[in-house]
Amino acid sequence: MSGNLSGFDANNVQPSDFDVLPAGEYEVVIVKSEKKATKSGNGAMLSLELQVLNGPYQNRKLFDNLNLWNQSETAAKIAKASLSAICRAVGVMTPNDSTDLHNKPLRVKVKVEKSDEYDDRNKIVAYKPRNAGPQ
Repeated sequence: MSGNLSGFDANNVQPSDFDVLPAGEYEVVIVKSEKKATKSGNGAMLSLELQVLNGPYQNRKLFDNLNLWNQSETAAKIAKASLSAICRAVGVMTPNDSTDLHNKPLRVKVKVEKSDEYDDRNKIVAYKPRNAGPQ
């Protein structure tokens, strides 16, 4: 079975760029959030999709998973600390739903995680207010 591609012109559409972003700080907004089961099935995480607001990487996506509902107290504690940093960065201290954090600018610090088995990937290591200076 084929699909009709009449009217599509690749000259007018930029191809996707899936290379990792360089380590650094980026202004972003959370554009999507979803509670998902962990791979083990013994917990859940808040999966975040963030979009870069400006600069040469404008509109690129970053992702983070917060293991908020995890059997490991350490994993849950780390996730809650990240969620607290996000709440403080966007000025929503008591969100009722993860969507309360959407579309509010904040700054993230990103590192590149190297892997021998998989492609390199971005890792968000800090959340802070949009007007915070670089660290």
